[in-house]
Amino acid sequence: MSINKIMCCCGSGLGSSLIVRMNTEDELKKLGISGVEVVHSSLSDCMPGAADLFIVGGDLGDFVADVPDDQKIVLDNILDKDELEAKLRNKFGIA
Repeated sequence: MSINKIMCCCGSGLGSSLIVRMNTEDELKKLGISGVEVVHSSLSDCMPGAADLFIVGGDLGDFVADVPDDQKIVLDNILDKDELEAKLRNKFGIA
């Protein structure tokens, strides 16, 4: 799966999704991954086809059940950059 767009989602699309977006951009840069658009939005925009990869907090995992597992990351802790890095490495196939 080619990842060109990542959408970070939360309930309103304003608070935690913005934090996750900024952390995702930091981790992509750290991993040397470029050319990936990272956006944040509300859960209402989180649907297959809107992005290649969706990132949500664990409390919202049930709300993205219709998104295939290979197209989403569900974070246990949205502030844990180590968790985010590990899950991004997995999605991008980086050891």
